[in-house]
Amino acid sequence: MASYNLLKMQNKLKKDLDEARFVHTQGVMYTAASLAMCYEQDIERASVAGLMHDCAKCIPNSQKLRLCEHYKIPVSDVERKAPHLLHAKLGACIAEDKYGIKDEEILSAIQWHTTGRPQMTMLEKIIFLSDYIEPGRTKAPNLNYIRKTAFSDLDLAVFLTLRDTLSYLEEKKACLDNQTIVAYNYYEELIGEKEDS
Repeated sequence: MASYNLLKMQNKLKKDLDEARFVHTQGVMYTAASLAMCYEQDIERASVAGLMHDCAKCIPNSQKLRLCEHYKIPVSDVERKAPHLLHAKLGACIAEDKYGIKDEEILSAIQWHTTGRPQMTMLEKIIFLSDYIEPGRTKAPNLNYIRKTAFSDLDLAVFLTLRDTLSYLEEKKACLDNQTIVAYNYYEELIGEKEDS
């Protein structure tokens, strides 16, 4: 397994993000490491994925679209109307190309950190949740409960996060990636099955 120089990566990433996004990224990295410890997962891989999850966030939208063409990333109609939704897929490509990350699971955790997906790996769930519950987040509903739940039941915390995300996007009438609905439906069924057993 590759060994990563987190300090060097942070210094490089700091140049690509605005200050608020970099602070958020550090919060996600530390939260991911904490969840990895809790669930006996690889701390370094979780830290790297947490650090790199938003590496494409501050790229201007028009440039995001051009870079997606460059990396041959399929762009949906929804993403074309709301290019900010592309930062996760694009981030996985940039993490590999610019930062030399070859670990497929780290790249996948970056790719799915905003929408989630059915049957996420442990690392994907850790990054998905860390993005939502990191210490700098303050406005999400049920945040304290989801934070607590994340350290005892990852699947339930993922479900609650997806539910609150969908509710928020619906309320704001914001663009919605259909993948979030697919992930929500999967985890709703999974939680229902757990409660029935």
